[in-house]
Amino acid sequence: MKIILDGFGGDNAPLEILKGAADAVAELGVEIRMTGDEQTLRKVAEENGISLTGIEFVQASDVITMEDEPTSILKEKADCSMAVGLRLLRDGGGDAFVSAGNTGALVVGGTMIVRRIKGVKRPALAPVLPSAKGCFMLLDVGANVECRPEMLVQFGLMGSLYMKAVMDVADPVVGLVNIGTEECKGTALQTESYQLMQKAGYHFGGNVEAREIPVGEYDVVVADGFTGNVILKLFEGLSKEIMGQIKGVFMQNLKTKIAAKMVYSNLRSFKKRMDYTEYGGSPLLGTAKPVFKAHGSSNAKAIKNAIRQAKVFCEKDVIGKIEAGLAATKVESKPAE
Repeated sequence: MKIILDGFGGDNAPLEILKGAADAVAELGVEIRMTGDEQTLRKVAEENGISLTGIEFVQASDVITMEDEPTSILKEKADCSMAVGLRLLRDGGGDAFVSAGNTGALVVGGTMIVRRIKGVKRPALAPVLPSAKGCFMLLDVGANVECRPEMLVQFGLMGSLYMKAVMDVADPVVGLVNIGTEECKGTALQTESYQLMQKAGYHFGGNVEAREIPVGEYDVVVADGFTGNVILKLFEGLSKEIMGQIKGVFMQNLKTKIAAKMVYSNLRSFKKRMDYTEYGGSPLLGTAKPVFKAHGSSNAKAIKNAIRQAKVFCEKDVIGKIEAGLAATKVESKPAE
């Protein structure tokens, strides 16, 4: 399997990207087609003793930064490593694309270059996050700041199919983020989405309040992109703070340090479950071919796990399952814009 990897996407590119790619080749048995300036990539690999076995470079003369306008990927930055990778994916040069770069540009490129699955209103960014009972998928987390009800219905469908195929959840329960559990709560977006979700054909569990999300009763949590992004950032910040506070408690004195040694394996397991690098990347669900967004600050481990996630996504034919699911689910709506 060939995974296309943006060599210059993210805060730690290209070093951590190269390290993650080498680890993926060694551990996952994939081939990597890395986009970016080949001379620079080879130099960084040589200076750091990184094996290039199984890694092929595809020249890209430009880089899209976090400060660039997302739409610049289509014209001004058309030869950046991200754009080159997306066109390579579109044209059959690989099975999936992974980037830790500019999120907005990836959404624009995924939508306009790779295009959408037929029938999908809008693609959604969908990270998998830890919960008390395992994990859940949250979507959308920023690809669509404003949404229509039929879009949220499709997010629930795509998330449900992903969790069933990739995360082996037998009957994923879908929840709609709201300010209360009652059917009448929320704005018109929530009340109309609730009615449509009841008829969508997947296991809709009703409204879910933000405080109940980490409990793990819902396998798929649906929100508009603005709300979902706020939840994601709060979740990430709170997880980091909790881990820091726990470490502080155990490092106070000799007594607490001894206690830490006694529960070290439990603490390590907990830290691993709360670590975003274990989940790797977020699929941009709804694109015609697999596109994955890794965290902007991804290290080699996160890049490797994003590649692993993309590999499983392809093996499980998630796009084929979404296409079949859409065909079986008819939602009354306005035409896609």
